[in-house]
Amino acid sequence: MEAKTPPHSGFDVARYLSRQPLFQEMSPEELQRLAAGCTLRRLARGDMLFRFGEPCESFHVTITGQIKLFGISPGGQEKVIEICSPGQSFAEALVFTGRPYIVNAQALADSLVLSIGKRVVLDEIGRDPRFALRMLAGLSRRLHGLVHDVQAYTLQNGMQRVIGYLLRDQDTAEGASPAAVKVSLPVSKATIASRLSLTPEYFSRILHELETEGLVLIDKRDVHILDPQRLAAYPPS
Repeated sequence: MEAKTPPHSGFDVARYLSRQPLFQEMSPEELQRLAAGCTLRRLARGDMLFRFGEPCESFHVTITGQIKLFGISPGGQEKVIEICSPGQSFAEALVFTGRPYIVNAQALADSLVLSIGKRVVLDEIGRDPRFALRMLAGLSRRLHGLVHDVQAYTLQNGMQRVIGYLLRDQDTAEGASPAAVKVSLPVSKATIASRLSLTPEYFSRILHELETEGLVLIDKRDVHILDPQRLAAYPPS
């Protein structure tokens, strides 16, 4: 069950905001005004933060836990759009459109989410247009990420998508260290498969093939990449 907590309940909202790229150039007075328009939401695993079609009166930042953004097809199939980890904001663009939420948001684990009210954001933009520029920069980064995802889904096969996901934070350039690394899958394999537009069965087959080829070792949610450069070059041309 979701629990809403006022900002003065022990969590220093203004201090937290000051550490986020979107807000770190704001003065203490501006941060305090912004904090007054925020709400802390504690969600248990499985709780919904918002649903498709509900009015969008806030955008959100994941403080702890993970939030899954997803849609439902006409046939009832779930498609994961994004998995929002701590420090990641979402639903910023909708705040300015006046439209309802276009996806669902659900906690994948016990989570703490900061909801930043639409009214206080618009007030701060009116006071300082530089705040609007920072929000535009953040939205541009999100758009770039979504375009990258679309390119991956349309131009890459399933194997390439999985390898790209496993190596997303690794340096595989020539001359980089070939040392083994461990990647811990943050959510279930089924959720990651949906995020990559793959069926869970196909995702598992790809992981099994990579393990058979001696490129990775699978231990529950831990994927040990034995040689990132070899994995990046698989399958050989």
